[in-house]
Amino acid sequence: MTTPTLTPPVPGTPSQAPLEISASALRWRRLRRNKALLAGGGILLAIVLVALFAPWISPHDPYFQDLAYRTAPPVWYAKGTWLHPLGTDQLGRDYLSRLFYGARISLLIGVSVALISGLIGTAMGMAAGYFGGKIDMAVSFLVTTRLSMPVILVALATVAIVGGSLWVVILVLGLLKWDRYAVVMRSATQQVRSLEYVAAAQAAGASTWRIVWGEVLPNVVPQLIVIATLEAASAILLEASLSFLGLGVQPPLPSWGLMISEAKAYMFFSFWLIAIPGSALALLIFAINLAGDGLHQLLTPEERA
Repeated sequence: MTTPTLTPPVPGTPSQAPLEISASALRWRRLRRNKALLAGGGILLAIVLVALFAPWISPHDPYFQDLAYRTAPPVWYAKGTWLHPLGTDQLGRDYLSRLFYGARISLLIGVSVALISGLIGTAMGMAAGYFGGKIDMAVSFLVTTRLSMPVILVALATVAIVGGSLWVVILVLGLLKWDRYAVVMRSATQQVRSLEYVAAAQAAGASTWRIVWGEVLPNVVPQLIVIATLEAASAILLEASLSFLGLGVQPPLPSWGLMISEAKAYMFFSFWLIAIPGSALALLIFAINLAGDGLHQLLTPEERA
């Protein structure tokens, strides 16, 4: 009877499992070291959860008016009560509830504008970067034309003519904020188009749609995500500016910009009516920008190095 022999492992040949474990551990280590993404993402996640669960965690109806409790101060003032922890506005509406519901509007505007402008700008930028020639010249002309028009002035004129509402603001900003997507996607597509795997797909007879959708787009997604975060923050700030001027979201919707606008007359007597929504707006913009910067560091090889 023959004894089976065991073949010893060849020295210097590591197994596949440790490589996979080490790669996974490296990704987690890189994520843990990315303080900007962790901090910004944590704050942003908290705001998103507040917006999602606003109907359940709000202590009052954000539209209910109680004139007996007009401009009641927050709880940390001597006359403040836990019935309205952040006080009430000039119509007696609970400020904490309106703050929670205002997060919904700000996030809806940021995400919607980023999606609309992202679809337009990404399509234009990828077409210009991949095909070049006359298409590139046409897209470059449109980008130059768009950059010559200030966003806030065009938005003000359009909303003043059409009328202010939530969906009008989203549509106007979405149709005006595509230029950065187009510029970045054009440059990224030009870089990816010259790589070997795209040439291999072309040599194999793959269709243009297959190459753009399957080879080019997945490799420009990191740049697209970073631009989307920055544009979402910019859209939220522009909406707040329009609402402050009375041409954005209309009452009684609890937009943070509109809350600041409605409190202008009380800024010297009840300054917290401006400070609370203003601080919430600043915190949201800060969180989105911080998370975008962290994503840029995580997804860009030069920054990782």
